Amino acid sequence: MDGYGYVSGLPNAWAKTQHDIPIFHGKTVEDGKSGGGVGLWSPLVPGHGFGFDTDGVQNKYSDRFGPEITFALTMAETSPDNRVALIKFARGGTGLVDGVSAYGSWDPDYASGNRRNQYDNALTSIAIAMQTRDIDGDGREDRLIPAGIVWMQGEADAFDNLPAATHYADNLKRLMDLLRAALRADGLPVVIGQIADSGKTPDTRVMSYAGEVQQGQRDFVTSDPCAALVTNTQFFEFLPDKWHYTSDGYIELGTAFAESMLDLQKRCPAPQIDDSGP
Repeated sequence: MDGYGYVSGLPNAWAKTQHDIPIFHGKTVEDGKSGGGVGLWSPLVPGHGFGFDTDGVQNKYSDRFGPEITFALTMAETSPDNRVALIKFARGGTGLVDGVSAYGSWDPDYASGNRRNQYDNALTSIAIAMQTRDIDGDGREDRLIPAGIVWMQGEADAFDNLPAATHYADNLKRLMDLLRAALRADGLPVVIGQIADSGKTPDTRVMSYAGEVQQGQRDFVTSDPCAALVTNTQFFEFLPDKWHYTSDGYIELGTAFAESMLDLQKRCPAPQIDDSGP
């Protein structure tokens, strides 16, 4: 999820730089283009929503924010003994399978002919972020322990492609399994945000198969003991574009993601690191 909340509407406590919470936000590009996934660790500030860009050396912040603000703050406040760091990678409008959306796909089988898509770019972000030794710039080596995945996507799969919608659960499971493998934590908690249609009648809906994707999301979390579904989205208000939530929605969604993640981590804890070696 990019995030379309307006930074100008954030309360002062959330609008300031969070020096104790680093974030790595990977660059997005179109499928088939190079340079995707690069980024750098920096303190969390508003501006990681739609329009954010980076060249891996310097960030260009936008006037929008996503759920990362209240997610990170809630995680940090609720679990003060554990430091919080975020890796964000998001490209709006993308689907799980190739050909569903002009904005790109996460299809792991896309790479024929050495082509790259959003899955490859996300892996690049994860690799660069995890390989960085000092993420907060204090001169001391940091140890990153994967603690969870937050996933908000599915509108493209629900738009007008019935096979993509009906196979959403299987496609989502495969992708989450691969991302868990990339983070070397098979039981990593996964929190899914349920998609919502701004139209409440058949004549006003913007997605033909929202119900099928919603069912796929429910099926995924039902079959996975370390996954949970956040459904607050069904009550959010939308911007005039009918696709994106208003600022209040991103504020509430971030908090709901964190609360769900904290609950999941009780039964699916982060992997333990052995410090007994040389």
